[in-house]
Amino acid sequence: MNHSSKLALLSLSVTLAACSALESDKIDYKSATKAATTSLEVPPDLTQLSRDTRYAVPGGAVTASSFQMGQAANPVAATSVTAVTALGDVRIERAGTQRWLVVNRPADKLWEPVRDFWQESGFLLAMDQANLGIMETDWAENRAKIPQDFIRNTLGKVLDSLYSSGERDKFRTRLERNANGGTDIFISHRGMIEVYNSAQKDTTMWQPRAADPELEAEFLRKLMVKLGVSQEQSKVLIAAGATKSSSQVTVVNGQPVVQIDDDFDRAWRRVGLTLDRTGFTVEDRDRTKGIYFVRYVEPSADKSEPGFFGKLFSASKTDAAPTKYRVSVVSQSGKSTVSVQTASGTPDSSANAQRIVKLIADDIK
Repeated sequence: MNHSSKLALLSLSVTLAACSALESDKIDYKSATKAATTSLEVPPDLTQLSRDTRYAVPGGAVTASSFQMGQAANPVAATSVTAVTALGDVRIERAGTQRWLVVNRPADKLWEPVRDFWQESGFLLAMDQANLGIMETDWAENRAKIPQDFIRNTLGKVLDSLYSSGERDKFRTRLERNANGGTDIFISHRGMIEVYNSAQKDTTMWQPRAADPELEAEFLRKLMVKLGVSQEQSKVLIAAGATKSSSQVTVVNGQPVVQIDDDFDRAWRRVGLTLDRTGFTVEDRDRTKGIYFVRYVEPSADKSEPGFFGKLFSASKTDAAPTKYRVSVVSQSGKSTVSVQTASGTPDSSANAQRIVKLIADDIK
C-alpha cells in the first residue's frame, strides 16, 4: 500500500474516532528505525563528535543516606534545597519552561542507569558518548497518540503499521558535572510533524515542530523514578514552581546579545539546554571561560526542499554546510549576557548571529 493510501486510511480512522477522547498523557514510544523499510541516513549536522576525555567525571558514588547526613552536618546546605524540590540526593530545578535534575552522584555512576532508562522507554540510541556526556535517541513515534478507533480495534495489530500519528520525537540527554561534584541532567526534546506539501494532498514532507517542555518534564519525572524516587514523590517534585527571571534582546557595542537576570551557574545551564532544544550541535564547552562551541546550519528559504526529517531518509548533496560559532556567557553582579562569536572568538553581528540570539531569547523566556 502506497503512502497516500496509508494517509487516507488514517484520515478515515480519525474521522470515526472523532467522538472519542485521545489520552494525550499516555506515552508509548516505538523507534522509527524499527518501523522504517529503509535505514535512516544521518543528517550532516547530527554526526557523532570526536572522542574527548575532558568530560570524564572522577569520584565515587554518593548514597542518599550519606547525602542527608552531610546536609544535617551543614545547616546552610540543608536549607538551600527545599523539601518541595528535593528528595534524598535528587532535586529538580526550574526556570520558566526549562527544568533539569541535580543529582548528588558522579556522572560515571549515572550513565548506565540513564542509558537503561531510554532503552526501557522504547528508544534506540543514535548517540551514546559517555566521554562527551551526551546521549541522544533515534527518532521515535508516540503510538499512544493514535486513536483507538473501530477499524484499528477490529484489525488489531495485523495492519498496525499502517497507522501513524504523523509526529516523531527525539530526545537528547546531557550530563554535566556541577561545582559541588554532583551531576546536572538535562533532557531536551526535538519534534517533527508530517504535513502535506501540495494542494492535491498527494505527497507529504516532514518539518520541525516546537519543542514540548511538558514532554521533557514527563521524561525527567520518569527518570527520577528510575533513580529511586517513588511515583507519587516524583509528581510532587516535577510540579514545583518555577523561579522567575527575565530576559531581553538588546544591542551592546553594535552586537546583538541576550541579557538574563540569572547568575552564571543558572544562565550557563539554561543556555546549554536551549542550545540542545533548538537543534544546535554542541561540539565542545569550556565552563571556566563560559563558552559553548556549536555548529549551526542556516535554514533554507527554498520551501520546495524536503523537510529536515525527510532528509533522514534521503540525504541531499546540496545540504547547507554547518557553520561553527561560539556562544559566550558572561556574568556580573548576578546578571548574565549571552553573545555570539565567530569560530575564532571575535564578536559576530551577522544576520546568522542575530538569528541565533533570537532563537536563544525566544526559548529561554
